[in-house]
Amino acid sequence: MDSDIGGGCPFAHGGNTSQENPVTKWWPNALNLDILHQRGARVDPMDPDYDHRKAVKALDHEAVKADMKALLTDSQDWWPADWGHYGGLMIRLAWHSAGSYRMGDGRGGAGSGNIRFAPLNSWPDNASLDKARRLLWPMKKKYGNALSWADLIILAGTMSYESFGLKTFGFGFGRSDIWGPETDINWGLETEWLADSAQRYGNLEEPSTMYNPLAAVHMGLIYVNPEGVNGKPDPALTAKHVRETFARMAMNDEETVALTAGGHTVGKAHGMGDIQNIGADPEGEGVNMQGFGWANAGHDAKAANAFTSGIEGAWTYNPTKWDMGYFDYLFNYEWELTKSPAGAHQWKPVDMPEDKKPLNASDSSLRQEPMMTDADMAMKVDPIYNEICQKFMADPQYFADTFARAWFKLTHRDMGPKANYLGPDVPAEDLVWQDPVPAGSTAYDVDAVKAKIAASGLSATDMIATAWDSARTYRGSDKRGGANGARIRLAPQKDWVANEPERLGRVLQALEQIAADTGASVADVIVLAGNVGLEQSIKAAGQDVAVPFTPGRGDATDEMTDADSFSVLEPLADGFRNFQKEKYAVGPEELLLDRAQLLGLTAAEMTVLLGGMRVLGVNHGGSKHGVFTDREGQLTNDFFVNLTDMSNSWHPVESDDTYEIRDRKSGTVKWTATSADLVFGSNSILRSYAEVYAQDDNTQKFVRDFVAAWTKVMNADRFDLQD
Repeated sequence: MDSDIGGGCPFAHGGNTSQENPVTKWWPNALNLDILHQRGARVDPMDPDYDHRKAVKALDHEAVKADMKALLTDSQDWWPADWGHYGGLMIRLAWHSAGSYRMGDGRGGAGSGNIRFAPLNSWPDNASLDKARRLLWPMKKKYGNALSWADLIILAGTMSYESFGLKTFGFGFGRSDIWGPETDINWGLETEWLADSAQRYGNLEEPSTMYNPLAAVHMGLIYVNPEGVNGKPDPALTAKHVRETFARMAMNDEETVALTAGGHTVGKAHGMGDIQNIGADPEGEGVNMQGFGWANAGHDAKAANAFTSGIEGAWTYNPTKWDMGYFDYLFNYEWELTKSPAGAHQWKPVDMPEDKKPLNASDSSLRQEPMMTDADMAMKVDPIYNEICQKFMADPQYFADTFARAWFKLTHRDMGPKANYLGPDVPAEDLVWQDPVPAGSTAYDVDAVKAKIAASGLSATDMIATAWDSARTYRGSDKRGGANGARIRLAPQKDWVANEPERLGRVLQALEQIAADTGASVADVIVLAGNVGLEQSIKAAGQDVAVPFTPGRGDATDEMTDADSFSVLEPLADGFRNFQKEKYAVGPEELLLDRAQLLGLTAAEMTVLLGGMRVLGVNHGGSKHGVFTDREGQLTNDFFVNLTDMSNSWHPVESDDTYEIRDRKSGTVKWTATSADLVFGSNSILRSYAEVYAQDDNTQKFVRDFVAAWTKVMNADRFDLQD
């Protein structure tokens, strides 16, 4: 996928989010650091010593599952279940919670319970899912902290499929909730729901031109428009958009067909009534609505009268049973375009006998016309999708197994490696999309390895840069990347421009030999070499600080690595090494915020790391931008001292978007810089951190804080250490 198609930007626009704070309201171009602070301890209601993994392990998982299955058929008067079973609603809740995930930046997804908050809780595509969450409240209330909303929502969908007769692939507990909206996610720049799709594409006829990292075709939708591209039915064009959207969620064609067919094998769509009579979304309603949205005056406590998408009807004869009914309807009947009672485009069967139609969701004495969406018709019209459908129809067990695996992938993709899964139903099988890494050895002499590294002839700069490049791919959004596995030595990472392949190859050759000689993993040796380089640089600056190290990383192989899916982790910019592959719609300082947030850094940690990296001289390609010191290679606080020195003045160089730092009296150019450097002296918040590290009494604190932040990045993906 192109990185910057048609003027779009592959980054989260963290510095200028649509969530206004008092600063950005008055100064809209101000760098908004909220992206780095939104998940701080101040918003978390749990006790400081609360251990969620420990609580989850103590949970009675079998009791939870039994209670969930009982809940599914306990229809409530205030929101009755279709055919007496909430399975279809809960599957949609789980699906839409997980379906916001996109591979481009790993953001979205079900792993944090984010569907409870704006904007997702009020997206048009999530209409009435507020009711599903409220139906689950008794279970959350009963099991408390150990059963997170994130786990509960996905469990509800998975248990629904089991209740309908599907043998599911497994389930992993262990997701942790967040406690407020995620302002770091770029869902698009549109200012209205379901705006013209063309705003998201370079060319609407070519789905691959959708601006990254977006995956859905409209603001407020999870996938594609069920009525057709821009609401205009055209199954062939819809098929192209389905393929692109699901690919951006890391799904191939077979998984896409399985999820579409399996998702529509059960439940129904709701489109009774006039959309003009539907109330505001949850965030827009008054306090008297109890947090509910989309009030439907004509609902009359009947499931058959509900309104969500505007499309109306079931896809199968038995909407509460896992079977092959979806394919039976789709391929055994011709379909013609029609409209739902709410006026939405949908497809109806031609000449279907009355006794072949599904029962009404509220009145078993009535039968109702089934329907297909434009995306369903795409499964029949597109030759590749059609062929896969035929394969599934010929082998129902293969279809069931393929769907079960795809559902598991959909609902667990953003949990990261299997080490994060808890509970009795975690599948034993290692799946390539889980980025498996074998356990590494700890039975080697760390000091002996350090001695060999120090005697290798590698420079501190080379060792530090290589360790950083290996670790910086980590994304807290979906827990992918990082130093564990040493995938920096495999395709595609070894060839990324950001990793300086020629230098990387030379360094890896030396480190791989040390690993072979000592029994340590290459992954451990890479990180340990970075630590050795740091300790040398610290000592050169007159201090003596040991950099913490925990052995046990493993080495992944090509067979364990889905190279195509790793391509999205390529650093297109890294402000910590003053690298930018090309010019983007936002400045280097905003791209720096994006990477810092994915790494899980606070603003203070970002500040100390960048200042230290500059004086260490590890800029990409040996660039001198931001190297505000005459002691390059020593870990000093010179970056901050000189950044805040008022004997210097800053001057833009118009030709290449860089700056000159000049002596204020003589005009002599002392250094050059990018905006990713100077923002630490110009932004009021970042300058407050920079001033701390520039103080005469904080030279030791600077080194301590740098080492702590460095170690945090090196260990970000050490999920094996969390128990």
